[in-house]
Amino acid sequence: MPSAGKPLVYLAGFDVFRADAIEYGRYLKALCDRHGLEGLYPFDNEVPEGLRPEEAAAVICNANIAMIKGCDGVLANLNPFRGAEPDSGTAFEVGMAVALGKPVWAYFAAKGSLREQIANDAAGFDEQGFQVEDFGLPRNLMLACTWAGSSETAEQAIEALATWLGHR
Repeated sequence: MPSAGKPLVYLAGFDVFRADAIEYGRYLKALCDRHGLEGLYPFDNEVPEGLRPEEAAAVICNANIAMIKGCDGVLANLNPFRGAEPDSGTAFEVGMAVALGKPVWAYFAAKGSLREQIANDAAGFDEQGFQVEDFGLPRNLMLACTWAGSSETAEQAIEALATWLGHR
């Protein structure tokens, strides 16, 4: 049950795939609490046992969507996951939050613009023949132009989001 008066923050990211996902979620939620926020972690949701995999997936998806709809902001881990880009599920959650008018605070290790991060030729094309966007942004423009702010670590991001939510 959310604490009275604390902004609710959905904790989006591929952290749910970590070997220590439950413990890490507790850590993030404790950081939120220290900064006057109530962290909502996807593993807070109950998934009934005995469901077929696709049924369990639908329960998880709908529960996470409900959390996003009910939150005051989203903290999003946009570090690269299984490649050069952020986790696709996290990108969906960020897009949904933005569409709902929820502020998103991203965090990821700063490594320059996309052109600096992704190998490309003199014309800006990657090894697969796709142009790497050149807007000087550290993530795709649809993410970078819609977040309220970004930080390098979860710890910095939680503190910054708490400050940002307190000054709205």
